[in-house]
Amino acid sequence: MKFTFSRRAALGALAGAAVVASVATTAAADTVRLRFHTFYGTEIDHIAKKFRKSVKDASNGTLRIQYFRGGELVASDQFADAVAKGTIDIVHGTGGYWSGQIDVGNIEAGLPGAWASVDEAKALFDSAEVDALLTSAYADAGAVYLGKGYGHNYDLLTKEPVTSLADLKTRKIRATSNVAKVLSAFDIPTVYLPAQELYIGMSTGVIDGAIYGGPVEYEQLKLHETAQNYTFMNMLMPGWTETFLANPAVWEKLSDEHKQILEAAIQQFADDIHQWLAEGNEGVAEGTFEYATLPDADSKALTQAAQGVWAEEAARSERNKALVDALIANAKAQGRL
Repeated sequence: MKFTFSRRAALGALAGAAVVASVATTAAADTVRLRFHTFYGTEIDHIAKKFRKSVKDASNGTLRIQYFRGGELVASDQFADAVAKGTIDIVHGTGGYWSGQIDVGNIEAGLPGAWASVDEAKALFDSAEVDALLTSAYADAGAVYLGKGYGHNYDLLTKEPVTSLADLKTRKIRATSNVAKVLSAFDIPTVYLPAQELYIGMSTGVIDGAIYGGPVEYEQLKLHETAQNYTFMNMLMPGWTETFLANPAVWEKLSDEHKQILEAAIQQFADDIHQWLAEGNEGVAEGTFEYATLPDADSKALTQAAQGVWAEEAARSERNKALVDALIANAKAQGRL
């Protein structure tokens, strides 16, 4: 049978397409796709885009990130369980979310008085002793500990100026449970309100102040419309740390090259978030808040008062005790204890 030119061309094109399809199928099969879940929302989409691209580019497309924002697949307080079960491959959260499941959660997230600068926190978590404690804690919980990220300011916003802790004895302050325990040592009344209720609480006088975040967080919640006095407490900076965990089975299957690419990209992702938070706080318009700082003696007193909270966490396990001992040694070295 003779083929016309057009028919031969068509068959040739079909054959070529079949080869291309075969190569594409093989390439797709060789591409590793990882489900990555953060607790942040759309506000860091620009950072997430860079993260995903860096993983793709560094791996020549053989490693891809499927990125999910807070609440899209599972609730943030279920991250540790989800990554252990393999529902999610890698999670980005903070230890306070899973403190009821993992003994070190509250401590590594940030106890009042634990550290006073980002460099101090990094030095602590980069130490071989602390790294080993977190690695073992998360291994026992069925997860691979990949490393840390660092938040930013976590201080006091009040309607009236604050020059000392004594000023707060007649004011009701919104605080989380651990911070409330510390403030109670100074007879400062506290109450807990979720973030979405802070504006109403402040504007109606239910609370006189809040310990929630940094200038940018207070501005985003429009709290500057109700209170303008921001006081650096030097009690905890960064106010929280972030933790990256992977599913053990998924992590084990990755090549050494893919592991190295992921570790580097995750570290850059964490650094980019920290820088974004820092720039956000520094970028709040001048005049939005009036700034003050607690006296050094009051800041040291807060760390002293926090020892009761530290002791409670230390009593939960031998590993917790070792981690709290590291906090104590660090605070003494820094002159806060």
